[in-house]
Amino acid sequence: MTDDRTARRVQVRGIVQGVGFRPFIFQLAENYGLHGRVANTAAGVDIHIEGDPAPIDAFIAAIEAQAPPLAQITSVESRAADPDGVSGFRISASRSTSGRATLISPDVSICADCLRELRDPQDRRFGYPFINCTNCGPRYTIIDDIPYDRPKTSMRSFRMCAACQAEYDNPRDRRFHAQPNACGDCGPQVALEDGNGAILNGEAAIHRAAALLADGKIVALKGLGGYHLTVDASNNAAVERLRRRKQREEKPLALMAPSLEAIRSFAWIDPEERDVLTSPQRPIVLLRKRRPHPVAPAVSPRNAWFGVMLPYTPLHALLLAHGFKALVMTSGNLSEEPIAIANTDARARLAPIADALLTHDRKILLRCDDSIVRKTDGVTRFLRRSRGYVPVPVFLRRRQPPVLACGGELKNTVCLLKEDRAFVSQHIGDLENLATYEFFQATIDHLQRILDITPDVLACDLHPDYLSTRYARERDDLPLVQVQHHHAHIVSTMAENHLEGPVIGLAFDGTGYGPDGTVWGGEILTATPGSFERAASLEPVPMPGSAAAIREPWRMAVSYLAHSFGDRYQDLDIPFWGAIDPDQAAILVAMGRQDLNAPLTSSLGRLFDGVAALIGLRHRVAFEGQAAMELEMTIGDDDPGVYDHGWRPGGDRRLIEIAPIIAGVVADLARGVPGPLISRRFHTTLTALFASLCGEIRDQTGLDRVALSGGVFQNAVLSTELARRLARDGFQVYTQRLVPANDGGLSLGQAVAAAAMWADGG
Repeated sequence: MTDDRTARRVQVRGIVQGVGFRPFIFQLAENYGLHGRVANTAAGVDIHIEGDPAPIDAFIAAIEAQAPPLAQITSVESRAADPDGVSGFRISASRSTSGRATLISPDVSICADCLRELRDPQDRRFGYPFINCTNCGPRYTIIDDIPYDRPKTSMRSFRMCAACQAEYDNPRDRRFHAQPNACGDCGPQVALEDGNGAILNGEAAIHRAAALLADGKIVALKGLGGYHLTVDASNNAAVERLRRRKQREEKPLALMAPSLEAIRSFAWIDPEERDVLTSPQRPIVLLRKRRPHPVAPAVSPRNAWFGVMLPYTPLHALLLAHGFKALVMTSGNLSEEPIAIANTDARARLAPIADALLTHDRKILLRCDDSIVRKTDGVTRFLRRSRGYVPVPVFLRRRQPPVLACGGELKNTVCLLKEDRAFVSQHIGDLENLATYEFFQATIDHLQRILDITPDVLACDLHPDYLSTRYARERDDLPLVQVQHHHAHIVSTMAENHLEGPVIGLAFDGTGYGPDGTVWGGEILTATPGSFERAASLEPVPMPGSAAAIREPWRMAVSYLAHSFGDRYQDLDIPFWGAIDPDQAAILVAMGRQDLNAPLTSSLGRLFDGVAALIGLRHRVAFEGQAAMELEMTIGDDDPGVYDHGWRPGGDRRLIEIAPIIAGVVADLARGVPGPLISRRFHTTLTALFASLCGEIRDQTGLDRVALSGGVFQNAVLSTELARRLARDGFQVYTQRLVPANDGGLSLGQAVAAAAMWADGG
């Protein structure tokens, strides 16, 4: 009888597909004795519920309170509906609707239940390397479109056997509508291909791969978001061979270890780091090295940290079960190329590197690198936000127009705005070659399709030579807003912290194009989302050789010496000159004075490079930021010493004087002060300098909110000490936790800034 019933229609939005949400609703309705139906739609999950009013109210309240662990609910809306007398509760087929609003789940690691079955000889999926359920497994990297159903994933080519189909159809089963559901009889299969063309399948392939690794060989392994190159992390010769073949000279290599206990044999883990390591996202976590440790020196040379993750696929777990303390698990590519995802591509590109491929026949539709995090001042922060987190959006303070932001050149990501959500893509990489540019374009197309976002506005950087800028300029179908690099950095911090009014923004990095044609990077701005003014910057100095000065920090050291001491720069009695050709130095100085391939830079990142070179840490680098990283890692104990510092009027802004700081460093070098103590004083000086300058700007403007952003704030010492000092001085300090402070977060700031600028008339 419908006369005695109340009915409600409930719409749930968020990450509610592919996470066991419909069976959760089914069981919840049964628990409350209610009737109705639930269906996936392109907008989320739609529920029709009938019964007595009190149980219905309790049912609706329980949706958010008891949701499945991987679900992320953004809204639950209900309204009165007409009862239709339905008996029982059923799960209906997915429906297509206009106005897609579903959030796609990221790829997540194997869950405890599946891991237990994987290791159980009595289970029918014992040892099956693609075991999964609604609580784990691939999502983002296998989806073509929404609603998230099997025909719209790369699992469409695998027809489930009767046993798997029964699980898939049973709303009381953990695998109900788990789209990648499969077993050894009907699902993807693993295979090992060696350099001689021999192929092994199944369990034999995994055993052979483990034997090759134990013998010092390199194996290319297909994971969730792409291929890894892996070797035994305790075999230094194997690690060095991998570096030579991959053309990755010194940059640290990531490790994967089978357990927390194994990690503790070579790295320190605090409780917060443990929680991140074991989270469903399974990022790479930077951990401080133990000494001594069993890991090969070539894994992370001249570095105090290891990047470590736990296994996140069943295939990883099966391979690591062969007694390895840790495996190197680095991206499957040559340096600067995108990781391989297709088997044919892997055979072509990785064959010169790997001795064998451990592959499989489930397609990866979109590559997704491992995420990297580091705990700084008690907060886990992204160095790279990718697998496990994308495409979960950053929620904004207010609704925004649909904007596509194209990001920067290095550590590129793109961002799409939709209503109050900012969808920042996975890590795309450095846009310096055709392959990465094609990945950039594919990512834009993929995200627009699965999120159903048609942008009204394009946003990009000011730099005319960035490939991302060229892409935006070549599109003539949308209006374009160009956003200054450091303004975008500050707005990215404002966006994730829901700030709208003006702030003091400290934007510190290595390179960013300024409207005046110089290279910015040591900027203090007063900013809103739609505008900024340059309140202060480091005084500009020549960057001899332009990009060569980034690869060879000794060039910046010479430039800072010449800037600070004039013609006396080569008369300084410091060890630095023992390793530098004075004639080459003179050529560099002349280039700067004659403005020949020596653009002016106000970059704080370049100042870090120059000081690192002066104290003898690093005259040339093998990867971006290496000199600055080593300067941070060599820092000594607390010391009260602070170098002279200050600023002067510079027309439209204050100019922070470089010469007093360089003079202090040189005086310490001449006295034989050790490098760690100089590094300590340098960091302390910057903290005092920027805190004092913020105080003066507050006195002038009344602003007491400070936003920090830019790659220099990956320096844990500077970011921690400066934030604490500013807080002690009465400032509200805002930093980044949801996207990286480096250029990986740039697209978020571009998108929100462009939306504000467009609203103000472009």
